[in-house]
Amino acid sequence: MFSCKTIAFIYLSESSSQFCHKVPIFLFHSVHFLSLGALNFWSVNVHQRKFQNLLKGTQVRNLNRNQIRYYAPALGFLMFAVGVNSSEKDFIEAFKRPDAIFAGYVGQFVVKPLLGYIFGIIAVTVFGLPTPLAAGIMLVSCVSGAQLSNYATFLTDPPLAPLSIVMTSLSTATAVFVTPMLSLLLIGKRLPVDVVGMVSSILQIVIAPITAGLLLNRLFPRLCEAMRPFLPPLSVLDTACCVGAPLAININSVLSPFGLTVSLLIVAFHLSAFIAGYFLSGSLFHKAPDVKALQRTLSFETGMQSSLLALALANRFFQDPLVSVPPAISTVIMSLMGFALVMIWAKKKE
Repeated sequence: MFSCKTIAFIYLSESSSQFCHKVPIFLFHSVHFLSLGALNFWSVNVHQRKFQNLLKGTQVRNLNRNQIRYYAPALGFLMFAVGVNSSEKDFIEAFKRPDAIFAGYVGQFVVKPLLGYIFGIIAVTVFGLPTPLAAGIMLVSCVSGAQLSNYATFLTDPPLAPLSIVMTSLSTATAVFVTPMLSLLLIGKRLPVDVVGMVSSILQIVIAPITAGLLLNRLFPRLCEAMRPFLPPLSVLDTACCVGAPLAININSVLSPFGLTVSLLIVAFHLSAFIAGYFLSGSLFHKAPDVKALQRTLSFETGMQSSLLALALANRFFQDPLVSVPPAISTVIMSLMGFALVMIWAKKKE
C-alpha cells in the first residue's frame, strides 16, 4: 500500500445490429444507476468470480520508489524544455484568455467524467464486465490533466504551450477537491487526496522546471541557443521512457484475458474525449484567429489525464485489484494516442 505522500509523488507526475438490440438494456441500467446516484462498487456481478480467477497471476503495479524518483524528473525535464523555448510574455498572454482556460477546465472535469460514466455503464451492461472494472474506467475520468499534454501542445503549437500549462496546473491544484467529489458521485467511494502533496507536485514538476528554463533563457540566451538543438532528441527519448515505463510495468494487465476488451473501451473513452475537446472548442472559439491551434490544445487537455494518479488511488483505496486494470491500461493508451495526434497534426501543418 502507498501512503498519501507517495500517491502525491506518483502524481508528479483508454456489430451494429447486436449493439442495437442491447441499447434498451443499456438505457434500463442507466436509469437504475442514476437512481442510485452512483455506481454500486460493492454489488455482486455474475461474472465476478470468473474474472477474478482470470486475474490470478496478473499483478497490476504502480511505479516503485526508485522508479518514482526518476519518473518525476523525467516529466520535469519536458517542462524545462518548454521553459527554455518560452518567455514570460507567453505566460502573461495565456492569463489574458480566461475563456479558453475555463473551457479547458470544463473539458477536464465535466466532459471527461461524463464520458467516463457512459463507458463505465457500457462496460457492465453491454460487455458484461464486472463492476470494479467499470469503477476503474470512471476513476480514470475523475483525475486531472497530464503534464504530457503540455509537451504535446508544445510540439504542435508552441505559442499555446503556456496556456496548456496554466490549464493543467489549475486542474491539478483543484483536483484535491474535485477528484474526491467526482469519485463519490460516480463510483460511490470518497477518496482522500493529499492537498500538500498535490501542491508540492505542481511546484516540483511544473513551476520549478519552467521557471528555471525561463530564467536561463533570460539570463544566458547564448547558452540556451547552444542547448536548443539537443533538446528535441533528448525530449523524444524522455517521452519514450515516460510512456514505456508504465507499459513495461503493467504489460500483464494489457495482455490479460480481459485486457483486450478493457483496452478497446479505454481507446473509445480517450478517442471520445479528444474528439469532444476538439469540436466543442471549435464551436466556442470559431471566431478566434488561432481557432485550430486552440482546438488542438483543448483536445489534448480533454483527452489526456494523470492516469498514474488514478492507478495509485485504485491500488491504495480499493480492495478489488480489478479497479487498477483500466488506469494501468489508460496510462499507456492515453500517451500513445496523444503523441499519435502530435505526429498527425504536425505533419498536416507542414
